[in-house]
Amino acid sequence: MQIPEINAVYFSATKTTRKIVRTITHQFTGKINEYDITQSSLAENIIIGSENLLLVGVPVYAGRIPAIAIDALNRFKGNNTPAVIICVYGNRDYDDALLEMKDLVENNGFKVISAAAFIAQHSIFPKVGQNRPDEKDFIKIDEFGTKTAGILKSITDITTLPDLEVKGNRPYKTPGKIPLQPKGDKKCIECGTCVKRCPVKAIPTDNPRKTEKDLCISCGRCIVVCPQKARHYGGLLYKLAGNKFIKANSERKEPTVVFSNGNVQ
Repeated sequence: MQIPEINAVYFSATKTTRKIVRTITHQFTGKINEYDITQSSLAENIIIGSENLLLVGVPVYAGRIPAIAIDALNRFKGNNTPAVIICVYGNRDYDDALLEMKDLVENNGFKVISAAAFIAQHSIFPKVGQNRPDEKDFIKIDEFGTKTAGILKSITDITTLPDLEVKGNRPYKTPGKIPLQPKGDKKCIECGTCVKRCPVKAIPTDNPRKTEKDLCISCGRCIVVCPQKARHYGGLLYKLAGNKFIKANSERKEPTVVFSNGNVQ
């Protein structure tokens, strides 16, 4: 089947998931419709016909997909429409995130034909997965997109494809509250960029050096967008937790890719 339109949807606080999704879309020849759901919520449903493709990418937070992204993802509706799902995690584990994504999109009328878990630099402890995705990763990302495009070209009816099996458990893992949040330092000039770009409005307008702990999801977006590089993690708890986390998760993980023909790599 030919795919006239690729609908690329991503939640990407640090822009890494966006980069991976865009890399994969380059393997398709159809028109690309891009939806950045990191901050903007959708007012209406987006209907995607069975002849088109949904490509979804989200990061993994504490073994789950970001709760803030779920409402937006539920706005995309299909009708036996092919879908590709991608999660991006910081070299620890993606736990139930890929299964949660699969359940979500299939409950909205899509048929998942391929899935992948790629590795990125950890958003809280950047020494874990440092500088990833790297050149080796992008070779695998390209290969994943190429093989997915090939599967679509080789079939006329996606309902004939077997159900895609991905790692995960139901009920999903209960995500714990991360007790670490970034904050501003003396380099902060109160420009308000972090306030505007925070997906959960966790940075006070009248004091952008602070972070509302009950709202923050520790996504790292404020660190990435700050023009003064004034926001960061720190403190004794961060140092102690970091030493333990780095020791436990420094061994390089490799991407996992799964295709509807049963091929797992």
